[in-house]
Amino acid sequence: MAMFEPGHLHIERHALNRDDFSYNLHITYEVSTDPRDGKGMLFKMNGMIEGKEVKEEFFLPKDQAYNFASNVTKIAEKYGIPREASSIGSKHVHYDKMFEDVRVQLNMKSGDPVKPEHLE
Repeated sequence: MAMFEPGHLHIERHALNRDDFSYNLHITYEVSTDPRDGKGMLFKMNGMIEGKEVKEEFFLPKDQAYNFASNVTKIAEKYGIPREASSIGSKHVHYDKMFEDVRVQLNMKSGDPVKPEHLE
C-alpha cells in the first residue's frame, strides 16, 4: 500500500510468510537550506522496518535531490530489508509523484548545473 500527498509519502508492506519482509514508513520532505550546500530538500524517514523503529533524516542539495530513492534504499538495507529487495520505493508509482513534487518545490529544470564536488 502507498499513499502520496505533496510533502509526504506513506508506504507499507506486510510479510506474506516467514521469509518475507515488512515495513511501514512515512517519508516527509521540505525545502531547507544547508549552510554549506545551500538550498535543497530535507527528508525524514519514520516508521518500522522488520520490527525495528526507523527515525532517520538526510539533506540533499538541490542538484542531488532527485536521488532521494538511493538514500531511502540504503536506510532500508541498514534496518534489515534484504539487498535484492531493498529498492522498496522504486516499485511505487507514488515515487514518481514524489519526484515531481520535489522538482517543482525546488524549481528544478532539465539542464540545471550540478556542482562537481557533488559528483565525487
